[in-house]
Amino acid sequence: MLSREKGSQGSVKTIGIIGGIGPESTIEYYRSIIALYGERIPDGRYPSIIINSIDLKKVLDLVSANELAELADYLVSEIQRLARAGAECGLVAANTPHIVFDEVRRRSAIRLISIVEATCEATKALRLKKLGLFGARFTMQGRFYPDVFSREGIALAVPDERDQAYIHHIYLNELVKGIIRPETREQLLTIVDRLKESDYIEGLILGGTELSLILQEPAVRDIPVLDTTRIHAKAIVAEALLP
Repeated sequence: MLSREKGSQGSVKTIGIIGGIGPESTIEYYRSIIALYGERIPDGRYPSIIINSIDLKKVLDLVSANELAELADYLVSEIQRLARAGAECGLVAANTPHIVFDEVRRRSAIRLISIVEATCEATKALRLKKLGLFGARFTMQGRFYPDVFSREGIALAVPDERDQAYIHHIYLNELVKGIIRPETREQLLTIVDRLKESDYIEGLILGGTELSLILQEPAVRDIPVLDTTRIHAKAIVAEALLP
C-alpha cells in the first residue's frame, strides 16, 4: 500500500505524467513540477511523481490518420498503468493529445488536469481577449482550443497556411528533437509580428510544449507569452496539494 507524503498543507497526491510526447518537454515538466512544488512547500522535500513515457510516433500516426477513438483508447490504457502504479492525479504532457481529452478524462481512473483549461484560466487572469496560437498543425487546426476559449469570450488567431506548415515542420523536426536554432527563433518572432499586424493579438499561446524551449521569455514583441508547459505544471501541483 502506497502512503502519501505529508507536507505542511496536508497529504500530497502522487502525480502521474503521460510523457514522451515529446521527451524534451517531459524533462521540462519534471523540472517545473519540482521547482513549483518547492515554491509552495519549501521544506526540502519533493512530490511523488510517476512518469509513463509513451510512443510519440504512435500518437502522431493516430492523429494524422484521424483514428481518434483508437488514440483515446491508447491514452486511457496508459493512464490506467499510472493509476495501477499509484498515481492519484495526472496530466498528458502535450497539447495535441488533448484533441481527445474530454473522452479520456471521462474514462480515466484518476483526476486529469487539462492543459487547455489551465491555459484558459491563465489567460482570463491576464484579462486578454485575443491571442495567437502556435503549435503542431493538429493543434493550430483543431477545435479543442477554440471550443474552450470561446466559452470565456476569448478569441484565438492562428498563422496562415504557409506559416503553419513552417511551425509544424520545425516543431517535429527540430524542437521535439531538442534542436534549438537562432534562425528558427527569429522566424517564429517574424510570424508573431505578422499576427500582431493582421489579427491584433494581445498575447501568444505556446500550444506545443517544446515551443517553450525556444521562446523562453515571459513576453515577446511586447506581448505576453503563455507557456503551456509551466501553466500545466503549476495546475497539477495545485491539484496534488488539494486535500
